Amino acid sequence: MTNNEMSSNLEAHTDFLKGNLSNPYFTHHSDHPGLVLISKPLNGDNYSTWKRAMTLTLNSKNKLSFVNGSIKAPSEETDPEGYTAWSRCNDMVHSWIINTLNPEISDSVIYYSTAHEVWEYLYDRFSQAMHPVCLKFSETSLVLGRNNSLFQCIT
Repeated sequence: MTNNEMSSNLEAHTDFLKGNLSNPYFTHHSDHPGLVLISKPLNGDNYSTWKRAMTLTLNSKNKLSFVNGSIKAPSEETDPEGYTAWSRCNDMVHSWIINTLNPEISDSVIYYSTAHEVWEYLYDRFSQAMHPVCLKFSETSLVLGRNNSLFQCIT
């Protein structure tokens, strides 16, 4: 096989993958960085429902692997085309996440490099707030609930 034939085969393969809906690098013509995927932005108190809505939406667009970390960035030096495709999709998913956050939260994640880093940061920051923390002060036990309100524990 000549170099021209190999190049043509690679281009045909690449074109096929770009049009293949099962390829996580596929982007529909209606996908763009300004797209708002869900109607209720993350405000800090609604993390569980926000995460579920985002998971459903990203999975339906075959982009969940960008936030769960299962797609890693190819080497920019050894696979520049692969890196470019990955970077384009990662930036798109990162933008979609930013578009579903309230402004204060958005400002705290805008400079992360990957959608996966943003996803992990949001999990670390907001999933903890979902579970009350029981604190024991001398003989009184208190629960620290949402909005830092205290309730007495029954122990």
